[in-house]
Amino acid sequence: MGSTVISIPDGELSLPLPSIKKEKERPNKLSIIFSYLGELQKNRQKMRKLIHSIKVGIALVLVSLLYLLDPLYEQVGENAMWAIMTVVVIFEFFAGATLSKGINRGLGTILGGGLGCSAATLAQEVTGMGEASTIIIGSAVFVIGAAGTYTRLQPSIKKRYDYAAMIFILTFNLVVVSGLRAEEVLKLARERLSTIGMGFAVCIIISLLVFPTWASDELHDSLSSKFQALAKAIEECLEDYFRLNSEKDNQPGQPSSSSGSCKSVLHSKSKDESLANFAKWEPWHGKFGLHYPWNKYLQVGEQLRDLATIVLSLKACLQSPRQPSSSVRESIKEPSKAVGLSLALTLRELGESVTKMRRSQQEAVIMPKLKSMRVELNSIISSSKFGPLENVDELAISSFVFLLMETVEKVEELVKEVEELGELADFGTK
Repeated sequence: MGSTVISIPDGELSLPLPSIKKEKERPNKLSIIFSYLGELQKNRQKMRKLIHSIKVGIALVLVSLLYLLDPLYEQVGENAMWAIMTVVVIFEFFAGATLSKGINRGLGTILGGGLGCSAATLAQEVTGMGEASTIIIGSAVFVIGAAGTYTRLQPSIKKRYDYAAMIFILTFNLVVVSGLRAEEVLKLARERLSTIGMGFAVCIIISLLVFPTWASDELHDSLSSKFQALAKAIEECLEDYFRLNSEKDNQPGQPSSSSGSCKSVLHSKSKDESLANFAKWEPWHGKFGLHYPWNKYLQVGEQLRDLATIVLSLKACLQSPRQPSSSVRESIKEPSKAVGLSLALTLRELGESVTKMRRSQQEAVIMPKLKSMRVELNSIISSSKFGPLENVDELAISSFVFLLMETVEKVEELVKEVEELGELADFGTK
């Protein structure tokens, strides 16, 4: 039985598959690199969480010895449980948060306990153990509870001493209500305060000395990374805006990382404020001095959020159904891209200045360059540059250029803020 051999021309096999693979190799390599860096960052955060968990476990074992070992239990008794509760309550992820919560708890306990003992003693001295004592104690609970709660709601108190106010109200009520005999109340207060102090000491020693996680470092790194994210977002916006329509049609629904970067900057206010609050409680360490300008950090963060808003508006120009014609868009492509590149380089320079905690070495060069950008943007929206424009073209291109000018102005403000931050940082570390 014969066999039939079908010959396939070599030309049909040599389809442009290798070229397609070559085109895809570069993006794949870049994506692999970015994913690897992302995994490193995630693993670093996971490692920090693991270390924190181990530190909490060690602290709990140490304070549990007060209850488990007979010689220690004979000294503290059932009050050893307060040391365990203190560790569970005040041991936080950041060292500054642990120190803040511990000091707040100590202040609230001392003030609440002292005032509760005084109120209970006064009620017994004046009225004895009768109904009048109950009225006095009830009145004291109402007055102190209401006044403490009102004080706790004040923004200046709530920002740094909210936990102290809560512990103050709680401790005062527990002490004054149980204050049937002043001698027992004073003894109970001393014992509980001593065990709370033991738990606090264990937390502080482990938190500050064993692989500490500083809120100041987290705030510093977070602020410097925002500059890099916004610089990349501006570059991506301009690339998308001047991309040919055919290229846009071939990539439907492709997600943009620029929008995600800007939104992450916009949503960072509460996190920055918390980190700055914790950083104010931290002792001197590493590159940070005793009087570091955390409020200036918050001001720079606010300016970055304003800039992120403008970049998102630039991104909205891409999604508008009314787009300028290709010829009009091409006429401003070169100057606009040059401005965008300069803005991105400026933001990266500012981010590097913040990272290295120094004044920008190119500040004298950056400001004149930004001013020349504004002049150039003013010139490219003149009608003489384009010739006669339709209303749609004129409105669309003017909106884009005005937003680009607003971006330049905001970066100018950032340059001044970072310059002031550098001066304050130099003063704080001396």
